[in-house]
Amino acid sequence: MVKTQKYLVGVDGSEWGIRASERAVSLAKQTGAEVIFFTVIPWSGFTPMSLEAIASRPIEKTEEEKSAMKDILQPLLDKHADSGVPLSADYTWGHPVESMHKKAKEEKVNLVFVGRRGRSRIADLVMGSVSNTLAHTIGVPIVLVP
Repeated sequence: MVKTQKYLVGVDGSEWGIRASERAVSLAKQTGAEVIFFTVIPWSGFTPMSLEAIASRPIEKTEEEKSAMKDILQPLLDKHADSGVPLSADYTWGHPVESMHKKAKEEKVNLVFVGRRGRSRIADLVMGSVSNTLAHTIGVPIVLVP
């Protein structure tokens, strides 16, 4: 029995993420794969300094989760709804590279798609990038979409 392939698409609401989703869905149409759109909400450097700040954090967290679904994931699900490709969407809190690793492993994906932002070589050398780090560490084939 042939197992259905799974593609994991890292998205962040940027034009690069949108292009990555388009490439993944296009290939999935040809291969019969299912596509998982995945976004990571980064933990902020916010450290509550008062009881009031601690109390407001769950509200902010809930709002950020709603925003991730409404502004990033749902538009992709809607855009590709008629593609005939099985689609799902998920989000998590954390560091993008670590979260993508964990999701790829949990879902046993066959291929990862991420957008490649157009940064200079110097910026990549100094700061690194999510796509560059994933390309060297994810452990499954990856498509860096320009």
